[in-house]
Amino acid sequence: MLEHIPSALGQALKGFRPGVDKLTVMSADFAAVPETIAVTSTAFANGAPIPSRYTEDGAKVSPPLAWSGIPDNTAAVVLLVEDADSPTLSPLVHAIAWNLAAADGMLEEGMLKSEGSGGWPQALGKNSFFKAEYLPPDPPSGHGAHHYAFQVFALDKVLDFEDEPGRSAVVEAMKAHVLAKGYLIGLYERS
Repeated sequence: MLEHIPSALGQALKGFRPGVDKLTVMSADFAAVPETIAVTSTAFANGAPIPSRYTEDGAKVSPPLAWSGIPDNTAAVVLLVEDADSPTLSPLVHAIAWNLAAADGMLEEGMLKSEGSGGWPQALGKNSFFKAEYLPPDPPSGHGAHHYAFQVFALDKVLDFEDEPGRSAVVEAMKAHVLAKGYLIGLYERS
């Protein structure tokens, strides 16, 4: 969708972005939470480019992810994917998966439902386009590199929602229940 924005408009909006400090993992609500979860991908290293396969320009499937360092007393794990550089007031939400297994774990390529993949039966929350699926990276041309944060939170309780929640509902439910956190940042840019 954003690939159709003219490059000149992307360049004009280059300075308009929330920034990494606005990511959920960096928020004041979770500042004191220990960062002891290691989040990795076989597709890209931390701070490296995300292969186009996992973006709007490729197969539109979610990348493979793994996490380790989940505390023993964890009841559930939450994955939250956000774009810290979207031309919006707060980071754009690309995926929310809650109540993942309370242990070290992984998601294989395409496991999050998306336009490019049927995904798996895990309950997903609503992304910023109000769809319960993985929203592939889709930065405006000329806007510069975007930092996509794959954030993992270990919780001391299982989350319960009547409907597919958005970011604010998930973050509110996590407050005072996060035991550990970690994240992986991948970059994507359209020139």
